[in-house]
Amino acid sequence: MIDDLDLAWEEQYDPRRQKGRQQGRPTGPQRRGASGGRGGPPRRKRRKERGGKRRSFFALLMSVVLLAALGGGVYWGVGKVQEFFDAPDYSATGTEEVTVEIKAGTVTDTANALYAAGVVKSAKAYIKAVDDDPRGVNVQPGFYKLYKQMPAKAALALLLDPAKNRVVNGVTIPEGMMTLDIYAKLAKELDIPEKDFIAAGKKPKDLGVPDWWFKRADGKKSATTVEGFLYPATYEFPPNVTAKEALSMMVDQFLDVTGDMNFADTVQSNLSISPYEALIAASIAQAEASRKEDFGKVTRVIYNRAYKGDFACSCLGMDTTVNYYLRLQGKAGAKSEHLTRDQINDPKNPYNTHTKPGLPLGPIGSPGKDTLRAAMEPTKGPWTYFVTVDTKTGETLFATTLDEHNRNIQKACDNGIPLC
Repeated sequence: MIDDLDLAWEEQYDPRRQKGRQQGRPTGPQRRGASGGRGGPPRRKRRKERGGKRRSFFALLMSVVLLAALGGGVYWGVGKVQEFFDAPDYSATGTEEVTVEIKAGTVTDTANALYAAGVVKSAKAYIKAVDDDPRGVNVQPGFYKLYKQMPAKAALALLLDPAKNRVVNGVTIPEGMMTLDIYAKLAKELDIPEKDFIAAGKKPKDLGVPDWWFKRADGKKSATTVEGFLYPATYEFPPNVTAKEALSMMVDQFLDVTGDMNFADTVQSNLSISPYEALIAASIAQAEASRKEDFGKVTRVIYNRAYKGDFACSCLGMDTTVNYYLRLQGKAGAKSEHLTRDQINDPKNPYNTHTKPGLPLGPIGSPGKDTLRAAMEPTKGPWTYFVTVDTKTGETLFATTLDEHNRNIQKACDNGIPLC
């Protein structure tokens, strides 16, 4: 094709003819005697000119074809570029249902998640939808029921209506709850066998608890259970979550909270105890104190009894630790006035704090942030006793001497608390 075209142009422009014109000599048919006579060009010349015309016409035709093809290519390319900038979008209402996790992040992050799940035709289409409806920047993280191949505006509308379209497996774990109760609650809310949680909880390191958390500075053995590491909060578990995954999420939250508080470094530097010992103290304070403002003082009593060495046998004397062990044995806990002497002084109970010195084997529940803070920064004071004197208000009195403590107990009895 290119050769024919070149030939045609060569026929139109002959350098020899051009040279003749420049020198003033006649060219072509103007020259006499080229082949006899004064007439027009000889036959051979006419045939050659007719061939040149055919080639010229073919060259022109090919030029038109090439220009048309080039024009089509430009049109196709412009169309593709325009399609890119116009953000391709679906026009149908959607096909099959799909659950998509929307994580905390930017609008672009959400757009990419929707595109990866096959919900929107392009991430740019969703971004454009948010530009048209600025409420899109407030989409809440979570799992949403959407549809594949749906218009970006329709997808945004579903995300902005979480009450109808958010897939929620919300479970609230209250502060102070022990693992056995946590397992039962999660099993009921998530429809997972309780035995799955019990089995997963026996391997705290597999759930993400670092090994160093179980090291103690007091030389005593650690429980090495997940007790105390299941952070109390409201969780939104993903669909089809397993027992191990659910507990791992709670451990991750515990590590995030204590990490942000700089809990481990602070207790080691300021209190010269291990993070695990501080966690045990926080769990006991959570169970013993009735009011938030008393967490720091109760924790101080625990430390003063366990570490100062001037309290009888350095024993905590806490009934909550006795009740914890009873629950582990499948028995019901009891109020202090109903606990028997054998239960309180049981030598086989590793959580016996009445006759065994120091902190018990491990935590007795899941402390919240306030009690963790109290264990990290206990209120300064000499107290070694405390007693709740009003069950309605939770008023608690603290004492340094036994005589002062006995007077506080009498106040409790006067208020109807059966301690006398």
